[in-house]
Amino acid sequence: MEISKTSTGLKGLVSPDTVSTEVDIHQDGVTMVKSLCYFCHANCGVLAYVKDGDVIKIEGDPDYSNQGGLCCRGTSALLHVNHPARINHALKRVGAKGEGKWEKIPYDQAIQEVADRLNQIKDESGAEAVASAGGTTRTDDWARRRFLNQFGTPNGFHNALLCWIPTFMAETCVAGWSPFETDLAGAKCLILWGMNPGASTLGGMNGYTDLQKNGLKIVVVDPRYSETASKADLWLPLRPGSDAALALAMLHTIIYEGLVNWEFVGEWCDGFEELQEHVAEYTPEWAAPITWLEPDQIRQAARLYAMNTPGCIQWGCTWDQIGRASTTGSHAIALMRAVCGNLDVPGGDGMPGPALNYLTDEEMELNECLPEEQKAKQIGSNKFKLTSWPGYQMISDNAKRTWGKTLPTEWFCEAHGPSVFKAIITGDPYQVRALIVNATNPINSYGDAKMTLQALKQCEFLVVVDYWMTPTALFADYVFPAAGALERPTIVTHYGATDSIMGGRRAIQPKYDRHTDMTFWRKLGLACGQDPANWPWETEEEAYFHILEPLGLGGVESYNDFVDYYRMYYPPLHQNKFKANGFWTPSGKVECNSTILRELGYPGMPTYIGCIENEIDTPEIAEEYPIVLTTGGGFMPYHHSEHFQMQGIRYLYPDPYFSINPELAEKLNIAYGDWCWIETRRGRIKMRANVEPEVHPNVVFAPRGWWFPERDGSADLDNPFGCLESNVNVLTSVDDEHCDPMGGSWANRGLMCKVYKCGEYDKEYKKEDTQFSIPGSSSEPGVTVMPSDQKLAREPIPFEKPEPAEAVPEGYEWVWQSNTLYQKGTHFRLDESGWLINPRTKGYHDAHTGWRYDAANECLVDDETGKMYTMEREEIVFAAGVRCYPGQAAPYEVPENLTWNQEKGYATLGDKPYVYDPNSGWMLDPDNGAFHDANYGWLYDAATGHLVDEATGKHYDMSYAPVEE
Repeated sequence: MEISKTSTGLKGLVSPDTVSTEVDIHQDGVTMVKSLCYFCHANCGVLAYVKDGDVIKIEGDPDYSNQGGLCCRGTSALLHVNHPARINHALKRVGAKGEGKWEKIPYDQAIQEVADRLNQIKDESGAEAVASAGGTTRTDDWARRRFLNQFGTPNGFHNALLCWIPTFMAETCVAGWSPFETDLAGAKCLILWGMNPGASTLGGMNGYTDLQKNGLKIVVVDPRYSETASKADLWLPLRPGSDAALALAMLHTIIYEGLVNWEFVGEWCDGFEELQEHVAEYTPEWAAPITWLEPDQIRQAARLYAMNTPGCIQWGCTWDQIGRASTTGSHAIALMRAVCGNLDVPGGDGMPGPALNYLTDEEMELNECLPEEQKAKQIGSNKFKLTSWPGYQMISDNAKRTWGKTLPTEWFCEAHGPSVFKAIITGDPYQVRALIVNATNPINSYGDAKMTLQALKQCEFLVVVDYWMTPTALFADYVFPAAGALERPTIVTHYGATDSIMGGRRAIQPKYDRHTDMTFWRKLGLACGQDPANWPWETEEEAYFHILEPLGLGGVESYNDFVDYYRMYYPPLHQNKFKANGFWTPSGKVECNSTILRELGYPGMPTYIGCIENEIDTPEIAEEYPIVLTTGGGFMPYHHSEHFQMQGIRYLYPDPYFSINPELAEKLNIAYGDWCWIETRRGRIKMRANVEPEVHPNVVFAPRGWWFPERDGSADLDNPFGCLESNVNVLTSVDDEHCDPMGGSWANRGLMCKVYKCGEYDKEYKKEDTQFSIPGSSSEPGVTVMPSDQKLAREPIPFEKPEPAEAVPEGYEWVWQSNTLYQKGTHFRLDESGWLINPRTKGYHDAHTGWRYDAANECLVDDETGKMYTMEREEIVFAAGVRCYPGQAAPYEVPENLTWNQEKGYATLGDKPYVYDPNSGWMLDPDNGAFHDANYGWLYDAATGHLVDEATGKHYDMSYAPVEE
């Protein structure tokens, strides 16, 4: 059965003015459900009013973090759940790829057909020939990785490399965890770096403003004079892409003006002297021409931060979107925090660590199912090691040694997405034949959109799970309908990287044949032949309760109970943890010269490298493309490439607009609203001009995500749904030399471009504008250089790991930074005493058996079996729950009327079968556990409080006096 092509666009939408907003939530049969918005990272609280299995009204939850507010995305949820362009049934391609001809088939039939094809590809080419692209917390990510690990492929990936993950990993190399939880209530200074909460988050900006009124100093680092910059105490309008230079110059200022926290540095920082010498050249005068800032501006910002401690630096995704300079910048910022003593202290940046009292995402992923030989096949892991298996393994092992738990592999250990797309096209390093796309639209969200589109066209077997018929879905072999925000429960653990939880219930069951993401992965896993025991939960509610159950919250017997009674779980705030246990690095201190980075072949200290194109390093490019382009930023009312089908939202922002300064616009003869071409070395796109002075006269800002779902996608397969026409990722680069050599981030910021108005004879997007190339900056279309032949911006630095002074015992691994032995598998530390130390409990374990030492009973306990052992590792015998000492003399004083039975190892009373308990003084019946006195063996009757002579039936009080009946 075919579906019409027009049903996937804007046609047939219900006009907002025809939707009644007057809904009586007090009418009979209406129930209120606490749900969550799923349309951005804020996950605002939603109250959904449900009648007859349908949501009739939603509003913000006043008792949640959003304080009752919802943005236009959140308030569109009702239109979203009933939108006529939603995909509601499993679709199987029946025409040519991209032709838009589909057959509706039963969901389970589609699952089985996909599973059969995936198994065939696995048998023929290995599991690694199957890859999967994921979205931005729009799914249950642990379920996807759980499937991939059991299937045997290491090639799962997200757009994570542009959003926090490289920063997290670099910061973890420095201090043992990312300091991402700001304690603003006690802070005196806040740097908002590359973020604009005034336009992106509801509650966030309100909180910042209130704190500012109470004395908080706010520094905003942003090339644009944004909503947030307009409220700052100090605004730094740096050149886009120059963040690393600014961070290094601020770090230089703090160190060389003596503004460091000397007590903290002296006690808790390792390698500070090396760092001091290293940053000597990175002066504000050096950074000024790179950043377009005055040296005094840089010094003022550094002083404001360092002299108003404790303080916070709020992460913004700009750090991760500069390409080859990305991790250098976040590395320098991490050290700024450290030398000012703002780590894990009240008023500083918190380092929560993984959740120790509920199951983390990593514990749900079944990473142990993925063989080591498959990990080695992860695409990109030979180049971008920090965020793939080589770096993850080192960081994860260290986390397990220090926390007892670790990060999830989803987000923090991934194949390099652009390299996977290149492998589909080129077969280098091997042929990727199948791609499962879940909750993402790669053409619009990954760099080099033309190359990405070619990969999706060329992919042998493409499966998509989505709400809409996206440009990506158009080329799929199967499309599965996804359940939306109101149709699924939501649990928020911030990528599994913190110890708090937020939750929301599903308001209604999924409509039509829509299913949640966990259901998709579970069904697919079972259809592929995966062990049903590894998929024990049929619903998210069951899985989420499994995650939460260890918390032992009162009254919580299900996940819905948690939402109804708690909604949020935040453990007590634990700060200054390092004072008791040190920092969570291999050395136990903040590492100013990171040992993990050095071991991976990277500089241990932040070492400057410029963004991929700039006036200083590439003057020949700047001559042809003289304007600086910054992009990658989100903009209301959209989130990534979502919501373009929503008529009310599209009305607010109907066309793609880029920002251009009036001075530059006048020079280029551009007026407000003019359609213009923005062109880089990689291609060009069309946008309309928004002429305003928010950006520097030599900068343009272009928003991300644009496509046109109202068009017939199949009409132009070189530019389906106009997905290239106004898509900034046509302009960006994923060439290896332009990616960050540590984390693999590609370049969205600081590109060089030219801008010119669309002319009468040059206003249409042409076929030549859609031609891809590898490398993306090549002037020749097609593949001119194979991916494996591309060089990195920095070649690895040889590192020779020190050798241990003594042989490492079998079953142990040696950590050279601290000269410490850890047991393989458990990651328990071998103490000088010969005992193993459990990092989670700080308890002692026997080094030979792993059994836990029980100090109360002075014995060893095998927690797997519950059995107890003597310190000589002999099993302890129990009778009636009483510890026995067979073959030994009595270890306690035996009452006169009892006899010590050395063979059995306990005291007896005559020929009675009872066991004496020295702790309570009672005799215990091993058959039923009944209590008997130690003088006559009379039974204790709890109902009467009497002793009963079972032979005569007579009752006695506790003084052995007869009780008259």
